Amino acid sequence: MSKTVIIGAGGALGALLRYFVGLISTSLFGTDYPWGTVIVNLVGAFLIGFLWGLFQMSNFSDNLKNFVFVGLIGSFTTFSTLSLDAFNLFKAGSFRLGFYHLFVTNVLGLVFVAVGYLLATRTHQIISVLVK
Repeated sequence: MSKTVIIGAGGALGALLRYFVGLISTSLFGTDYPWGTVIVNLVGAFLIGFLWGLFQMSNFSDNLKNFVFVGLIGSFTTFSTLSLDAFNLFKAGSFRLGFYHLFVTNVLGLVFVAVGYLLATRTHQIISVLVK
């Protein structure tokens, strides 16, 4: 299967997941704040850290790596949407909320990547000990 098809399939799945998270978050939390964007970016940050940690310790194919990292997570996370949401908050005069949105998503995103990565490495260590 070609790399573009694999990435496209992952991208389609990631885009659909992002859309459904947006729908669910809007129905749960309303539209006053872009919770869907925050949720997908933080979940995506955690997943990319966790999966990157797992993939570095195992021998996964390049096709699977492209499907997951470039396609699935690449289209699931929404940095461009984050930027647009912040811009719209600033444009509406909500400067404090706009900066809050940028800070929370970026700083917590970095924290979630680190936590995901550490959890993956610890999980791998535990499994390695149990398997021996």
